[in-house]
Amino acid sequence: MRPTPPEKLRLGGMALANGLLVHGPTHWAAAVRDPDGEIRVASGLKPELGSDAVERVPGVRGVLRLAEALAVIPLVKRALPDARLPMQEPRTIGAVTAAALAGQAVRRSGGASRTLAREAAIAGIGLMPALFALRGGDLAAYHGVEHKAIAAYEEDDERVADAAKEHDRCGSNLIAPLLASATAGHVAVRRAGLRGPLADAAVAVGSIALAVEVFALAERHPDTAMARALRRPGYEIQRALGTREPTEKQLAVGEAALAEILRVEGAAAAAGSGPR
Repeated sequence: MRPTPPEKLRLGGMALANGLLVHGPTHWAAAVRDPDGEIRVASGLKPELGSDAVERVPGVRGVLRLAEALAVIPLVKRALPDARLPMQEPRTIGAVTAAALAGQAVRRSGGASRTLAREAAIAGIGLMPALFALRGGDLAAYHGVEHKAIAAYEEDDERVADAAKEHDRCGSNLIAPLLASATAGHVAVRRAGLRGPLADAAVAVGSIALAVEVFALAERHPDTAMARALRRPGYEIQRALGTREPTEKQLAVGEAALAEILRVEGAAAAAGSGPR
């Protein structure tokens, strides 16, 4: 879990079912392959929801950064109508519905009591749709494209295909702390007598905030036992389920997205706006 080299932009991304979305400090860029086989590219400014103002406030900063990343998605769809988001695939929608029903069934089976084992099972069920989505179509391959393109840029490697398809900063490393904090949080609020959507939303936001802070701490101290323990489940999810070796055509889409984000971020820096 090595930090981004200081001379490099810190890039993140999201795999699409037919392409790649890349986030830079101030801009986003995306590339997709349309139904005719052509690569389409678009880019724009990232929405700013106040994360810079709370950069020194643990928890809040992570939630706002995530919200800014999610706010990019409708901009991508508007600029690239052919972009296929993971959550819009029919099989993913079906998996989400099935997981929601299964989670409710497990909750009802326990009555009013809430145990760590039951809440862990419910949290695990909630993770299934994401893993299910990665196993179908080209999403896992484009997840591999994301990691390879960013790693090649960070390592000055001209051969994107030679980079590893697993990456230390993948969001899969959030899964372990997210599941643990969500499980403990749900048990705590239920035992405190709290019920309803507001209580569930508070646990969800708090779990995300804690997971992001743990992730950032592990990145700042990559050689600690905690960082290694955090890396292991995320790496194994990437290796076994979350990524697949992409084809040359898929890599070409990723390279187009990477070139575009470097172009627009470079233009922003030259114009004096620079990273926020």
